[in-house]
Amino acid sequence: MYTLRKEDFNTRTMVKISVLGVIAFILMLLDFPLWFTPPFLKFDVSDVPALIGSFALGPMAGVIVQLVKNLLKILLAGTNTAVVGEIANFIVGSVFAYVAGLIYYKEKTFKNAVIGLVVGTIAMTVVISIANYYIMIPFYAKAYGMPLDKIITISGAVNKYVVDLKSLIIFAVIPFNLLKGVVVSLITILLYKRVSPILKS
Repeated sequence: MYTLRKEDFNTRTMVKISVLGVIAFILMLLDFPLWFTPPFLKFDVSDVPALIGSFALGPMAGVIVQLVKNLLKILLAGTNTAVVGEIANFIVGSVFAYVAGLIYYKEKTFKNAVIGLVVGTIAMTVVISIANYYIMIPFYAKAYGMPLDKIITISGAVNKYVVDLKSLIIFAVIPFNLLKGVVVSLITILLYKRVSPILKS
């Protein structure tokens, strides 16, 4: 079991986390929609720095990287989703980074890294799907004074399988997060061994 220790967050570690947060923020700005997702679901690889931080510095480091990234997004770039997008991004990214890092932390092997990334991908997909269905999308609609049916219509124009909120989750949110998890995991695996010596020094 992972236990948070005071020495995990000394000044040097917090500087590393901050740098990773800034990199994640920059990557977050390089987002783009996918062919099967509505406009409010945009793809980016900003979870990579959080995962690297989680593996190298501990699971909570990944969560803090996600927090820094989203705070910078709100403060410097603004939000066009009434902060709903940033909250969702923080939730999904934190679950991904923490779960993957926690499994890797128990025994730092390549096998555990892969297992952690797979379980993390599944965990974040489940969590964000439930959150989107019951909280995020209804709140987004209410915040913008937009009928939920209009969001479904916009989503259905991109993805013909989307006809209601349930199908939006099944045919857009779930595949979007699974694809994102796979791509981000592959990039993390390719980069981690090269970057980790710098973070651990």
